[in-house]
Amino acid sequence: MTDRPIPPGGAAGQAVRRRRMAGPSRAITPLTRDAAILTALTLLLALTAMLCCGLGPVSIPPGTVLRVLGHHLLDWPVQGDWPASTDAIVWLSRLPRVLMAIAVGATLALAGAALQAVVRNPLADPYVLGVSAGASTGAALAILVFSGTGILLLSTSAFAGAVLAMLLVLVIGGARGEVVPFRLIMAGLAVGYALTSATSFLIFASDSPEASRSVMFWLLGSLASVHWITAQVALAVAAVTLVFMAFASGPLDALAAGDETALAVGLRPGAARLALMVGTSLAVGVMVAGSGGIGFVGLVVPHMARALTGARHAILLPTCALLGAIVLLLADLLARMLFAPQEMPIGVVTGLIGAPLLLLLLRNAAPRP
Repeated sequence: MTDRPIPPGGAAGQAVRRRRMAGPSRAITPLTRDAAILTALTLLLALTAMLCCGLGPVSIPPGTVLRVLGHHLLDWPVQGDWPASTDAIVWLSRLPRVLMAIAVGATLALAGAALQAVVRNPLADPYVLGVSAGASTGAALAILVFSGTGILLLSTSAFAGAVLAMLLVLVIGGARGEVVPFRLIMAGLAVGYALTSATSFLIFASDSPEASRSVMFWLLGSLASVHWITAQVALAVAAVTLVFMAFASGPLDALAAGDETALAVGLRPGAARLALMVGTSLAVGVMVAGSGGIGFVGLVVPHMARALTGARHAILLPTCALLGAIVLLLADLLARMLFAPQEMPIGVVTGLIGAPLLLLLLRNAAPRP
């Protein structure tokens, strides 16, 4: 039996006895820490969404916003003592926009995290693989060539352009029968530059200044024309993407570690890489079709999430989804309020925020001499 020193008398001795009776202190486990991070981000997302529903050129108190939402969503037995204009602003204008921002931000961040693991490149994002450029070309064709301004035609053309760009990248990147990360990146850059040039040519050749301005605003991203049906489709796609990524967290860990590790755990790297690329590209195509080109979210947010939780995809992916939604909500709020009543393209805001963040991340990640 090990001799233990006799605690001194007085207050110091009582403190020692209490510590011995309490036993060893419990350290915070990774599971507890991850749960705390996800809970905090979920609460922050709810507060940010409520803030975005109330703030704008016409500010609405949080209490009124909560009652309007409760009246419509939960059928609360409250008196509609707010003006009809307030109800329209919250329910018909700002809430669909908030839900669309949540869906787009979460999906872009999820796609960025997945593609960075698939191609094993920390600078990969959905736009490196040409998906955004394809959607932009499709939208430009609809507006400038077919004079389409309807949301259905515009979204369908943009989605078709994104899918065709993805297929072209896969054909070029997998020319030898296997999907190699380096060839995917090079094929995505080539296809993206070619489609961007095609879009620029369409704008230059157009004889309608108004249509050209519409295309330029759409290319930089905007949530100004979001309708309920668009937001509902985007939310459904975002939910399916999150579930798909949750099941793919194990393969993503293996692919991020290298093809040898993937083969060692019984995974076919080429097939897994192809399935993940197709799934993420389709999801991004839907989002770009509804919101236009929004950069830096899929690139920067995964790095922010890794700083919080590490590189394990089971926790990284939900963290990316929550952070991406919060970042895009705040960016959209700034886009609405900086030059109100005029609205800035949201892609400009994400670029202004994302570029310094990316430089900061690169500076912190750079090896020190």
